Amino acid sequence: MRKKFLYVSIVLLTLTGLGLIIIPNGMRFTGYLLLGAAAVWAAGIALVCWGKRSRTGRILKRIFFTGLTLGLLALTGIEAAVVFRGEADNSAAPVDAVIILGAGVNGEEPSAALWSRIRAAEDYLEIHPEVPVVLSGGQGPGEAISEAEAMRRALWKEDAAENARLLLEDRSTNTAENFRFSKALLEERGLDTGTATIAVVTNDFHCFRAHMIARKQGLQTVCVPAELPWWWLTANYYLREAFAVVKTALFD
Repeated sequence: MRKKFLYVSIVLLTLTGLGLIIIPNGMRFTGYLLLGAAAVWAAGIALVCWGKRSRTGRILKRIFFTGLTLGLLALTGIEAAVVFRGEADNSAAPVDAVIILGAGVNGEEPSAALWSRIRAAEDYLEIHPEVPVVLSGGQGPGEAISEAEAMRRALWKEDAAENARLLLEDRSTNTAENFRFSKALLEERGLDTGTATIAVVTNDFHCFRAHMIARKQGLQTVCVPAELPWWWLTANYYLREAFAVVKTALFD
């Protein structure tokens, strides 16, 4: 009965994962994660069975489960740091500039992620009315305009002075370029980016990694977190972000 339950669980994980990957729903990473969990589960069952018959199998089983435990502990720690950073409220912190990181644009319409950043930026800019603001994001596949231009249109006001502080950075294709090109724009405006504190508007799940990348660019930042409107997408991106943090730490 127990073995049957384990096999049924593997099948359910696999089918659910395939469904999330095939059906467009913004949760493809969770689908791949479920497929990975099914594969790990199957490997664990195989090693347990092998360990009952072979000394080599017992050794490999110990190595496998020890590595799995350490990996899960590490990912749990990273996930906790990502969540903690994403929930920090820095709205009252004094800053010298603001960078709004771009997200996808569907044709000329901001995606849900970008709209959430725009709305968070609107609230934040009302509290900080005089600091320069970099709208950072280039034009990618399926985008009729740059992400920076989409943000500019959404944030455009009738007040000319308010619009004058909006600086467009429309060349970047990733977060590292967001910061590199935005830093150059702010320096052209006379800001000492080596001592300045910069508010970064991005989604809550992205705050931790954005901070990591900004530090590599020599920037001191605080995050202004924007929440997605759907909890299941937020959960998907928080899961993905833990793995992205590992990639950034090792390779970026």
